[in-house]
Amino acid sequence: MSHAAPHRGCSWVPPLAPLRVVSRRWFLQAGLAGFAGLSTARASSPSRHRDPKAVILFWLSGGPSQIDTWDPKPDAPAEIRGPYKPIATSVPGIQFCEHLPRQAKLAHKLSVLRAVDCSASNHTPITMQAGNPLARRTDDKKDGGGYPSMGSVAAKFRGANVPGMPAFLGLADSWKADVYGAGHMGSAYEPVKGNELPGRLALPKGLELGQLNDRAGLRDHFDTMRRELDSQSQMQDTDRYGAMAREMVMSEDVRRAFDLSRESDKVRDSYGRISVGEKALLARRLVEAGSTFVLVSGKWGYFDHHGDNVPPWGGIQKGLTPILPTIDRALTALIEDLDTRGLLDSTLILMMGEFGRSPVMTKDAGREHWTPVMSMLAAGSGGRHGQVIGSTDSRGGTIKSRKVTPSDLAATVFHHLDIPLDATWTDPTGRPIPIVAEGGQPIRELC
Repeated sequence: MSHAAPHRGCSWVPPLAPLRVVSRRWFLQAGLAGFAGLSTARASSPSRHRDPKAVILFWLSGGPSQIDTWDPKPDAPAEIRGPYKPIATSVPGIQFCEHLPRQAKLAHKLSVLRAVDCSASNHTPITMQAGNPLARRTDDKKDGGGYPSMGSVAAKFRGANVPGMPAFLGLADSWKADVYGAGHMGSAYEPVKGNELPGRLALPKGLELGQLNDRAGLRDHFDTMRRELDSQSQMQDTDRYGAMAREMVMSEDVRRAFDLSRESDKVRDSYGRISVGEKALLARRLVEAGSTFVLVSGKWGYFDHHGDNVPPWGGIQKGLTPILPTIDRALTALIEDLDTRGLLDSTLILMMGEFGRSPVMTKDAGREHWTPVMSMLAAGSGGRHGQVIGSTDSRGGTIKSRKVTPSDLAATVFHHLDIPLDATWTDPTGRPIPIVAEGGQPIRELC
């Protein structure tokens, strides 16, 4: 997506209204329009996992500044250190930005990765969400090279933790810019569009649950739609995904998971009643109900802070300052909530973007794209925390020690999910493709 395109932001509307399906035709259309990922809930997960594990990925779309978040440089010149002051955290010797006080208090439950290599990444989610430096933006309608996202790999090789739940969901308003899909792995492993799903989880007027199990009757309802489909392969997909849609509509677990009105005001307030907060709470509910990989994105591009004269997000002081408290609240609320419910050790939480920002501030008080390095957070998974992994130079612009690659990130995710790191998938030409590229290894400090 080019910078010439407007950086529109959409607010998240929580699914509080009664859930409904807009038409009978939906059961056939749903799978082909974004419900393909439901197939893995049945095919890959015929029974509940005895050891349910999950991943929640906070996607900071646009590329957050490492210096103005988790790698402050208080001794650097003003044009590098930026406008923020560092604050102490619950771990001696570790400092965060002053606008992340909740994360600072919870630093003993966090790991800060300060030397993440983003040199293969671009202004899309492709490389980092794939955890693969071979998956790149190419701007030739072949972006990603066919390689799948980490969520799609999880959907294929693990499936949902509970039958009937979608394995991989994206909670985002801008799909192309914020969520990367299955590539050539196949439509069956695409992420489910979580922000479109709630309105499709109840029956349309005149259609009863019993009719959903009546295959002949259901075909009668959809014969018009069938005539519109001229491909046999499309028809087969329609049958399969229609079955998944019926399964979800009849699943009380799925409908309950999407109903945020079941949460107390205290819990909802703790997350923050805005886009990223509501989505983080929904991610917890989905993981608790049995989904495996949930991606949370607050708004498209809202960490893309080039400068105060560059709309719509502005520079660091004016643009980033009001955003940091929202991710501070959402992440810490999620960690504490999962911990209270006994789910923190089984859930790996990641917070990252596509790259970092330039060490030197622009003349408009912003920072440019910066692929040599970024900072990110990890929590949960039963691993060791209260640590910094890796370091940058005095300017915060190059990796000084303990580089972490996208492939290392993928290996860490798959290791957590008990997916064999030597697993392969088959591309359209019949070649086996490793799920972990270029020798990636689990980040040992987190294991």
